[in-house]
Amino acid sequence: MTTPDEDVLIGPGPRPSDEELASQPTVKIPWQRPTPPPRPGAPLAVAALVNTAWAALICLATVIALVVLGQVSLGQRPTGVEALAGVAGWLLAHGVPIKAGPVELSLVPLSVTILAVWRLNRAGVHTTRGIGAKRTGSLRDALRVAGAIGVIYGLLGLAAAFVVAGQGIGVVWWRAGLHFLAIGVFGALLGSIRITRALLAIARRTPTLLRDALRAGVVAALLLLGAGAGLIGLSVAVHGNEAARILDHTPNGLAGQAGITVVCLAFAPNFATWAAAYLVGPGFILRAGTLVSPAEVTTGDMPPERRALLDQLPVTAGLPDGPLSGPLWILLALPVLAGIGASLLLVRRRLRPRRARSGDTVLPTPRWPRMFASAMLAGPIGGLLVGAASFAGSGRLDDGEPALGPVLWQVSLFATLALVLGAVLGVAAARFVRFRQP
Repeated sequence: MTTPDEDVLIGPGPRPSDEELASQPTVKIPWQRPTPPPRPGAPLAVAALVNTAWAALICLATVIALVVLGQVSLGQRPTGVEALAGVAGWLLAHGVPIKAGPVELSLVPLSVTILAVWRLNRAGVHTTRGIGAKRTGSLRDALRVAGAIGVIYGLLGLAAAFVVAGQGIGVVWWRAGLHFLAIGVFGALLGSIRITRALLAIARRTPTLLRDALRAGVVAALLLLGAGAGLIGLSVAVHGNEAARILDHTPNGLAGQAGITVVCLAFAPNFATWAAAYLVGPGFILRAGTLVSPAEVTTGDMPPERRALLDQLPVTAGLPDGPLSGPLWILLALPVLAGIGASLLLVRRRLRPRRARSGDTVLPTPRWPRMFASAMLAGPIGGLLVGAASFAGSGRLDDGEPALGPVLWQVSLFATLALVLGAVLGVAAARFVRFRQP
């Protein structure tokens, strides 16, 4: 029996039998046309300049909008000086200290920093595509793109430093150039190394033990920082009445409340790193003699300016009044649970069935010693990442006072110990369950 399509091909008249159809010569379909040579990409300098300028413009415009909202929340009309303050805030978001009179600001709004890194990441992706280096697997192309974007971004940072310095704001110009260069290279490399697939080529050449340790360490650090963010949200929710009271006493009504909320959102990642430092044990510093940790909460004399600023933030309603007591000590198990979760994901990935070239599903042979070694190495990697995040989230609000936030080496050490313990326990638990299975 023929199909309607065969009727169209055969045409009118008597239908041939199936044997006659089978004996007909087949029609050879020509191979696809030869692939045209790839089009030459845009010059690297042009592509990097356009994409980097666009990334910087988005980030700078966001900071200026936040400054304008802050002015409105204080009941002041925009006067044009917001653009200068926005440029200074843009520098501050890249870790460049700003000095206005006797006050030195170095507390980085990490939300703006994350926005800048994300836009630089996209600049790296678009520049790599623009020069025709997509999926080349070339690390050299990825580094070229990252280097070009970093240099241009560093020059923009230098220009911003000279602009604010000319208006009486103290800033170290070489630090601005260096910080912008480093962040530009880092952000652009995140995008270029992925879109060129150079990261995949590097991963294939990296020993499995180290690759698993790096992945598990990053996951453990993210889980621990996420636990810190969750702790902040939970604590503010529990003390919701106090937080609402702080908002109600904000001047200028709804506009002032919106401005305070925006400030809290700008520093939300900072608060998450402080809470993570609290969970691992060392806690964080609010000023000299003021320490917030699970074991003790000490308070010292605080400058009126800093106290007035902190008293206006609803997030301060979640600060503990004293050391942990009773069942609340179970919160300190969260860093260990983060290590357990990361190691269980590692074991799951290594024991996941794989498809062989023949099409059959193959169960990999468990290599428990290697997984134990990866878990132990993941602890220091995660601890260093948490310490680096805590360092980035710390800074000064006034000259002569210690930095707000955790102490780098303490957080790194305690986080490493907790994550190593959790990672080893996770692999051991998976090994025990696997051993008990029939």
